[in-house]
Amino acid sequence: MSTNQEVALLAEMAVFAKVVEAGSFSGAARLMGSTPSATSRAVARLEKALGTRLLLRTTRKLRLSESGRDVYAGCLDMVQAAQAVMASAGSYDEVPRGQVRVSVPKAVGRFVLHPHMPEFLRRYPEVDVQLRLDDRPLDLIEEGMDLAIRITDQPPPGLMGRPLLEITHMLCATPHYLECHGTPQHPRDLKQHSCIYLGEAPADARWKFARGGKSVSVTVQGRYAANHTGVRLDAALNHLGIASLPDFTARESLQAGELIRVLPDWSFRTNYSGQAWILYPPTRHLPPKLRVLMTFLAERLG
Repeated sequence: MSTNQEVALLAEMAVFAKVVEAGSFSGAARLMGSTPSATSRAVARLEKALGTRLLLRTTRKLRLSESGRDVYAGCLDMVQAAQAVMASAGSYDEVPRGQVRVSVPKAVGRFVLHPHMPEFLRRYPEVDVQLRLDDRPLDLIEEGMDLAIRITDQPPPGLMGRPLLEITHMLCATPHYLECHGTPQHPRDLKQHSCIYLGEAPADARWKFARGGKSVSVTVQGRYAANHTGVRLDAALNHLGIASLPDFTARESLQAGELIRVLPDWSFRTNYSGQAWILYPPTRHLPPKLRVLMTFLAERLG
């Protein structure tokens, strides 16, 4: 492709980036003050020039093709580079503004992020935040999210990130429950107790522990299971049994003496334990609205 052709396609590249951001031709057209047909034609010209299909069109939504992902990353860099050039000339407002869309696991969103959002919104009055509380796997680009928080060993391929906080799980019960039913001294003792567990799959009732290089796995049972930590917390506070809870969910009740940690000398292992990272698409030019939110969360949660 010649330099002249590349320059001629800059507008189409910017339109394509906007279509991906908006999730539809009509949405992008509204943002740009154009029409859906003109927007669709711009993307078609870019696809023809590159010789590849960038978007997979279905009746419900647009999806990026494999090549479309790479092209979008480049187009996004181009748009943000243009913004950086304007900023250096004083033509672009560096005040953080606009909406930030954040995907976060349900419990982390409710108990960890949400309590800090009022302060963030007061500090940055021109930034809006949309939280999507969802535990399922996520494609940031395809679903139009700016940031995601996930528990992972390291950022997945194609994403950048920074660690936020360590999440651990523990077992808790009320003093009343333990007085009535006894306090387990070993994971095997849990078989004699009513346990409040996740309940989404049979494996959720198989609790795993480690201590001093030894591992123990116990199949627990109980009359109540719930796939929301807030519900399991409330069930434990109502003396229904021994609940598995993230540390951030149980913290206040433990400090108030409403709950007691069970088997504190054992490490309780779950898929929901580990390092929580804030993830974002790779880019050399992070918009101010994303930069300030990431910095804020790192300060509050790190």
